[in-house]
Amino acid sequence: MSYKKLEIWELARSLVIDIHRMTMNLPKYGRRYYKQEFIKFLVYSIASNDETIDHLETLFETGSPQDENVFNDLHNRLEILGKKINNFIQSVKKGHLSEK
Repeated sequence: MSYKKLEIWELARSLVIDIHRMTMNLPKYGRRYYKQEFIKFLVYSIASNDETIDHLETLFETGSPQDENVFNDLHNRLEILGKKINNFIQSVKKGHLSEK
């Protein structure tokens, strides 16, 4: 069973979306603080992505996943995701600086 079918996940997801929509209507100064927090969590996400790459590489080097094609596919997708997160961080920072 997928976690997305759990009632508690659906409730939490609905709350997150509604709260996010509400924050988009905050005054300009409120959005500035929101962006700083947003950037902080984006930095956490790129760190988690890097950590996942490291774990994947360790697993592969120790022979746990034996299908090199699967490893390469996952590794490449993680690399692409990391680059996209980094580009997104730069974009948010640039937009954040222009609002001050």
